[in-house]
Amino acid sequence: MLSYIHLNDRLFLRNPQETELGRRLIGESVRLIDEIGLEQFTFKKLAQRMESTEASLYRYFENKHRLLGYLVSWYWAWLGHQIRFHTHNVPNPAQRLRLILGILTRAHHDDPTTTGLDEAALYRIVVNEASKAYLTRGVDADDQAGLFREYKQLVAHISAVLGELNPAYPYPHALASTLLEASRKQLFFAQHLPSLTNQTGQPTEQVIYCFLENLAFKALA
Repeated sequence: MLSYIHLNDRLFLRNPQETELGRRLIGESVRLIDEIGLEQFTFKKLAQRMESTEASLYRYFENKHRLLGYLVSWYWAWLGHQIRFHTHNVPNPAQRLRLILGILTRAHHDDPTTTGLDEAALYRIVVNEASKAYLTRGVDADDQAGLFREYKQLVAHISAVLGELNPAYPYPHALASTLLEASRKQLFFAQHLPSLTNQTGQPTEQVIYCFLENLAFKALA
């Protein structure tokens, strides 16, 4: 795990980054959810995989929905760090936006600097499961508790770049969140529902990048 990522403490009962067991819980839960999906995932299966007990895992998260929220929030925080790191010395907002779009479409690669966590597997979870973190009846209460803070911060950062490109554009937050959602949903469609996207013969990553670039710059024009 990375020390610069600090998540809302309401996502967990005990911070998993503070103990070896907690860090293993995060790493193994990413691998297991990636393998079997959130619906089939249980703390019992995770405990068996870790050769631990369910009770010890429930000390960190009250249920798998909170665990999913933690994983998705960690991903958005990590993605935000990648964007800031690669764009902070780039003065031109158009170039910064293109770098951001490139990061969004290359986010399925693992980061070798984070031992114990497979970002490629986590990205697949975000593509397949992230919407389940907020498409719930309790979304308003979760929002008031700040459980979507990292996603909102990422949208705000991208919308600020959009605002630099066209201060008169009236929908920067809507466009920023659309770019984020489209970057993962278009990949999901390409992999599972190809008639809902376009195949041009180029690598899927490049197709999605070109689509996002076209969407962003045409809207801002």
